[in-house]
Amino acid sequence: MTEDARRVAARALRRIDEGAYANLVVPPLIERSDLEQRDRDFVTELVYGTTRMRRACDWLIDRHVNREIDPDVRNALRLGAYQLRFLGTPAHAAVSATVDIAPGRARGFVNAVLRRVADDASPTWPDIATELSYPDWILRRLTADLGEADARAALMAMNRPPTVTRREDGYVQDRASQWVAAAVGADPTDLVVDVCAAPGGKATALDARRVIAVDLQPHRAKLVADNARRYGHPGVHAVVGDGRRPPVRAGAADRVLVDAPCSGLGVLGRRADARWRIEEADIDRLVVLQRELLTAAMGVVRSGGSITYSVCTLTAAETAGIDRWLSDQYPAFTPVFVGGEWESVGRGGRLLPQSHGTDGMYVLRLLAP
Repeated sequence: MTEDARRVAARALRRIDEGAYANLVVPPLIERSDLEQRDRDFVTELVYGTTRMRRACDWLIDRHVNREIDPDVRNALRLGAYQLRFLGTPAHAAVSATVDIAPGRARGFVNAVLRRVADDASPTWPDIATELSYPDWILRRLTADLGEADARAALMAMNRPPTVTRREDGYVQDRASQWVAAAVGADPTDLVVDVCAAPGGKATALDARRVIAVDLQPHRAKLVADNARRYGHPGVHAVVGDGRRPPVRAGAADRVLVDAPCSGLGVLGRRADARWRIEEADIDRLVVLQRELLTAAMGVVRSGGSITYSVCTLTAAETAGIDRWLSDQYPAFTPVFVGGEWESVGRGGRLLPQSHGTDGMYVLRLLAP
């Protein structure tokens, strides 16, 4: 691997620090480079891995530092620490190559710190959250909701690079999302309304006569339309609209999919920077939105049709808590357990990241009276 790959990775980390999303930063930086495929893959591993393990890397670094570090120097140190501790890169290669990309004024400092990190091959971590590199609240919340063993296993699983699964039409989509689409139970005669459709992965996976794919933002609705066209799904019709007031007449839909905005705590492996963006207080706001979307869906589905609720998170509030609320508010809607790989949780099903090597996901399907 060359120092150029590390330099591209350092530029990406700076952009992420400035607020950019990793998945939007890395591809164009790689495309503008002249790196060979092996080095392009290395950039991706460095950026996503260092971003996931940022807290752990900072702890490895800060034990050997007694002064403020500017952002570019810190990112060089993070890249070096990640290679040393989590990639198993030989110390001489990791240290020298990282020193080469560090700001000139700080190269001696970076060399000294990384050599100390390399010398401590078996650090004693201060706590589990630091070792696994998550905010304290995520560890605390998932431990309370899943139990200690399942929470720790889920967090460990989401520190590994996710598998890439490609559907028959070429669309890249995690198996958990494909299983959500299957759980909708659509058939070729159905009209399905997907009220939060972007980027269109689930909408284009539905075997239905017609799919009304709704999204609030015009650019996201366009993304759905582009994906439907690119992957050959002419029955998917993208519409700009608010899922809380879907642009569909009452009782028109055979199936409604509410793939709701959520805290995303089941996809933290795939979304490397999400663990540092989401805050615990966001969950209460998201639960309100999830309820509003479901309430709207109740008015769109026909008698005898079904509503499928899904979220890519593992919190009790957004999964079993939503199930309890639905049971209280809409007792006439009856559950249909989705079966397959789904673990039964209340009336719905759950996938833990460690169970099948997929994203963490929850799904609940209800039949309308």
